[in-house]
Amino acid sequence: MSALVPRCPRPRQSGADADLPHHTTRCTLSPSPRRDDLAGFASALAQRLPGPTWTSTYTRHKTYPDQIPTTNQVWDAGAIGHAASDFVLGHQAVLSRVDGPRLLVFDRPRFARQFMVGALVPEADPDAFHLVAEPNGITVPADPGRAASQVAHRLLPRFEAALEQVRRNTENPIPRRPAPPLLAGRVSMAWYPDGVVGAVSGAEGAADALYSSGFGYHPYDRMFILSASYGDREQIARIQAASQRLDRLGIGVVVRPAPTPAPLTSKPAVVTPRSQGAPARTR
Repeated sequence: MSALVPRCPRPRQSGADADLPHHTTRCTLSPSPRRDDLAGFASALAQRLPGPTWTSTYTRHKTYPDQIPTTNQVWDAGAIGHAASDFVLGHQAVLSRVDGPRLLVFDRPRFARQFMVGALVPEADPDAFHLVAEPNGITVPADPGRAASQVAHRLLPRFEAALEQVRRNTENPIPRRPAPPLLAGRVSMAWYPDGVVGAVSGAEGAADALYSSGFGYHPYDRMFILSASYGDREQIARIQAASQRLDRLGIGVVVRPAPTPAPLTSKPAVVTPRSQGAPARTR
């Protein structure tokens, strides 16, 4: 048996490939022989996992893009996510539990007697993932019994905790900072009680000036944020620097007290398995 096929090449994109995102660069599998034990291993692993019944679905891929609908859902910012996105897998197995959770199993690159197991994201509103730690995944030996023990003790507790946090965030959303009013042709800033300075832009070209002054875009709050960790003096200096940069662009700045938060409304938690073709959440 051979190890996983080589990494999908990353050539400089041009012509027809120029507009493709990095992970969709066209790539075909190496003709090298692939491991033939993944399907049997995944099935045996599923039978040994604790709790409600797990089932295994094995799939072969003809080309690298065929794996993307699944690998884009890997809930891992470390080694498992890297391997799933940067290597041609050739084949995979998805373990599904009857109550929703799913795991992706595939050959570990360059290690013929090991597999990688990673959590897959559930179907939920993107906001529900705010401040949820990724459960990531683990590398396991090719022995199903030992692998099941490691998954049960090392991966599943993190996975269950992450799923529970997503459910809680769905039922009781984390408060979002109310944005300052959006003003045409201007940048509107607000100083919040926790010391953070928020900014929204109604002017084209303002983003670069804000980034250069230490602001960073915060997707959950949907505004630019200047961290409270700078301290009042440094924040004032950075606001002044941003104002000067914006002024050179003909963009005005308005600073005002933080708006009053709107009352939160709860909604029923719905965390379901994601269909294989569904788009992954933004990381």
